[in-house]
Amino acid sequence: MNLSIIVPTFNEAANVDELVERIGAAMQGRAFEIIFVDDSTDDTPARVREIANRVDFPVRLIHRDEPVAGLGGAVLEGIRAAASPWCLVMDGDLQHPPEDIPRLADRAAEGDADVVVASRYVAGGDTGGLADKTRTAVSRLSTLLTKAMFPVKLGRCSDPMTGFFLVNRDAVTLDNLRPRGFKILLEILARQQLRVAEVPFRFASRHAGSSKASLTQGMRFLTQLTMLRFGRMSAFALVGGFGAVANLAIMSGLMALGVPYLTAAIIASEVTIVTNFLLLEYLVFADMRGQSGGFWTRFVKSFTFNNVEAIIRIPVIWVLVERSHVPSVLAAALTLIVAFFVRFVFHALVVYAPRRRIEAAGNRTPRVPEDVTRA
Repeated sequence: MNLSIIVPTFNEAANVDELVERIGAAMQGRAFEIIFVDDSTDDTPARVREIANRVDFPVRLIHRDEPVAGLGGAVLEGIRAAASPWCLVMDGDLQHPPEDIPRLADRAAEGDADVVVASRYVAGGDTGGLADKTRTAVSRLSTLLTKAMFPVKLGRCSDPMTGFFLVNRDAVTLDNLRPRGFKILLEILARQQLRVAEVPFRFASRHAGSSKASLTQGMRFLTQLTMLRFGRMSAFALVGGFGAVANLAIMSGLMALGVPYLTAAIIASEVTIVTNFLLLEYLVFADMRGQSGGFWTRFVKSFTFNNVEAIIRIPVIWVLVERSHVPSVLAAALTLIVAFFVRFVFHALVVYAPRRRIEAAGNRTPRVPEDVTRA
């Protein structure tokens, strides 16, 4: 079968040569291309161009100067640009062994699956490449949580968190995908019911460079999971809940230091207004940023609205405390619950509303990868 191999990269220059050479050796005698979708700030693009001139199979490059939606967005862009409807996705750090690609392709050729997943958790699979027992435990717990939230769509997939899989583009409604962060397979499987097959693989150690896993990626995963299962409003609630707890904690702490409750409420509100905006910007509405103006425009809209809301909300707290004798922290909590719904509507319909475009979406020209091969 013809195959397009999609490799999203971020600063993987030290791995490019080894990856391309091993793919070429593994796929000898088969028709395939490699598409690097690169968000790097190092010389990864130059390394891709250089080795492409030394091999006898197609190597293509998309370098994104303004990356959108992280690794998931890179994968989606590569799938759209692929020459073959069968697209294999793998990392660029060689933790996904190229020698396993033919086994995924052969399984897909049986014709009874839309997605073939390389799994660490079926017989013959292994998680040995994870850095330590903590990361192994986090990986397994994340997998269990994800499967529990999507028991039907993920029922036949033991490893929905893997980044090593083969998908039939024609079976997936690409326009429905809202990628964010690393877990693009989860996005694909959770959006529609697909036929899934699995083959085991041994997760290898990183060849060179450093892992991209971080606390930020963990937060993006939790946000993605929440939005897939419950929708954007629930992700907004997750951030709002964090902000409310922080708000009340700051207010209580300041009051314990002798600060009057209204002053404490104002300081707590200002701190959490800025913090919540950043969380909304990079987690909840990350997929809408590119169409909704500049960062500072969104910040001014959000900051102004939330301060107007605070100007209204804090006097309400005063009324509840002084007239109705409600405890001050409880009064603040009650007003935050009401404010949550108002904030969500404003941010969804105003702060992150798409800008008007002169050109219709249907007239946009698809991005074409740079062909850097001699073949």
